[in-house]
Formats: sequence, C-alpha cells, structure tokens
Amino acid sequence: MLNRRSLRIKVMQSLFALQQCKDANYELCIDKISEAFAPDLNSMEVQDKAALTLQKKTAIKLFERAFKKGETSVDHEDVKIKKTVNECFQFYEKQSNKDSDFFLKNLISEVERIYDHYIAVLSLLPAFAEIAEADKKVSHKNFVNNAWITALRNHEELKKDALKLGRHWQDKADRVKGWFRDVIRQDNEYLAYLDKKSPTSEDQKKFVNHIFKKVILGKTVINEFFEEEVLRWAEDKEIVKGLVEKTVKSFDGESQATLTLHTLSVNWDEDKEFIEKLYKKASSLDDKYKELIANNTRNWEVDRLPLTDRMILEMAIAELLEFPSIPVKVTINEYIELSKNYSTPKSRQFINGILDVIAKELKEKGDVKKSGRGLMDNK
Repeated sequence: MLNRRSLRIKVMQSLFALQQCKDANYELCIDKISEAFAPDLNSMEVQDKAALTLQKKTAIKLFERAFKKGETSVDHEDVKIKKTVNECFQFYEKQSNKDSDFFLKNLISEVERIYDHYIAVLSLLPAFAEIAEADKKVSHKNFVNNAWITALRNHEELKKDALKLGRHWQDKADRVKGWFRDVIRQDNEYLAYLDKKSPTSEDQKKFVNHIFKKVILGKTVINEFFEEEVLRWAEDKEIVKGLVEKTVKSFDGESQATLTLHTLSVNWDEDKEFIEKLYKKASSLDDKYKELIANNTRNWEVDRLPLTDRMILEMAIAELLEFPSIPVKVTINEYIELSKNYSTPKSRQFINGILDVIAKELKEKGDVKKSGRGLMDNK
C-alpha cells in the first residue's frame, strides 16, 4: 500500500526528470543563439564572420547572465541580439511549462498504474494453474487445488480488473507457458509441494507466499520481465509485494469467504493532492528559498550541488512551508531517508545538517506555521 515515503520518492523522481529537461532546454537556447548568428552559407552577400561571432558571444553572455539572475527578458541596443535572446527566454518558459505539465500528469498515472502491476502479479497464479491443469504428464493436483489459487481463479473482480487493465496474460500465453516450464516447474519448493500427500492450510499459504515472493518477484526471468516493462519497478515492486502479502495474509484458506483485493491507497484523493501540491510547490520554489540553500552550503552555488541533493532540499523546504499538518521533525527525517537511498554516501549527514539550520531559520522568520495536535513544538 502507498505511504507518504513512496509518494515522496515518486515526486523526487519526477522533479529530477523535469530538471534534466530544463537543463536540456537551456542548452537548446544556447544552440538557438549560436544558429541565429551563424553565417548564412546560402546568402549571395559577403558574411562578416567576425561581427557575427562577436554578436553570438554577446548574446550568449547576456542570456546566461540574465538567466542566472532569474530574469525572463533583456534589453540591448543591438536589435537582433535583444530579439534573439528574448525569443529564447520565451522558448525556455513555454517548453519548461510543457515539460512540467507532462511530468505531473505522468506522475499521477505512474502511481495509479501500481495497482495494475498488483493485478498482473495476482493474475499470474491463475494463468499458471490453467497450464498445470492441462498437463497430462505430471500431476499438479496440489497446485491446482491450493485454496489461495482456487480463490484467485474464481475471483470475478480480479478477472474484470485484469481484463479492464489489460493485465490478464492472455496475450502472452507462450511467455507464461515458458515461465511455467522453465521457472515454476524447476523450483525445488514447487516440486516438494507437489509431493505432499495432504497439504495443510498453512502449507498452502506458505507455498503461495513462496511463489509470489521468491519466484514471481524474486531473482527470476519473471521479475526481469517486469523490470523491462515498468520504468520504476525497483520502487513499485516493494509496494506491489506489500499488497500481495496483505492479500495472501488476509484470506482464510479453510473458510468459504471470498479473497479480498486491496486498494492501492486508503484515500487516493488525499494522496493525489499531496503529490500534486508537493510537485508544484517544489518545482516552482521561490528564489529566496533557493538562496537559503546556497547560503547554508559553505558558499556553494545551488547549481553546483549534486542534482539529487538539490531536489531533496527543495522538496523538504516546500513541504516545511506548504504542509502545516506535517511536523518539522517528520519532514526532516523523511528527506534524510531519501538521501540515504538515492544520493551520495555523504549526503545523509549533509542533508541533515542543512535542513536543521534551514528549518530553524524558516521558523524564526515565521515562514513555517504548523497546526494540529502534537505540533505545538513545531510552530
């Protein structure tokens, strides 16, 4: 199931991708300026290459200097230089806004698709059971009659979701047969389970957990398939695994109850609002807060920080400022954890120190206002 940490990771990844696009847009602007003052090889008139080179250098420096100051337009006595640089600023803003909208939409849909992966993983066992049932050479009775597998095979909601989301495996029948032959049937636990005379309910549950954890989501070609198909599978797998474990655990193999499918989020509207707000606020953080980072990083300029560290710090500041119900200590601890897993070895200590100082400064200035029970010490 989704938690705020996994949502923060998703936002961080999207912000990282957005910044890479912004960097690319910046380089495109430099290229556009260079092209604008390149000699016209098709012109019949003599080209003043020295003058064009000087204009190009002047325009690039003007653009770079204004961009660094956060300006979005320039003035210059040379009409062509002014026009070219301002057109580049317009291009940068338009393209970056387009990229930002794209990554926000993609962020939401990417999180929502985690449920699709959950359905795909669950649907594999019924698909394997059909293949096992059709095998006349070997008896797969214990596998086919497993209470958990039977519950999955008879689950109408699972069938409907699998069809609706395109996670039914019917279009990958040959691949699934190959997995059953080369992975499932070669698994020692599977073979041992087939040999049991009368598997108890606990035996059946333990076996199903093994197939999901060690075979489908373990170090096998099945997991490799998901790695190739799903961009963020490394993070998504842990959420899917949690949902699958909860599904198996909550079912009673000895009863006639229906197996329960679990939702990705207890309150998706609330989680969606959290990631949208965090993404928007962090991606458009006011320059004064970026300066706050620079002022507390031993005179390093913000753009000299490792990109991941920069994203983490900007997200943390956005969260401190915009989420009054989240305690300061929680925010700081969460972003320290992010730095441990996604940045450089020394980043944890660095992020910890910087955020402590920044949080204190923001509270002293009155920018951080916390409300709600248990937040009095975080005002």
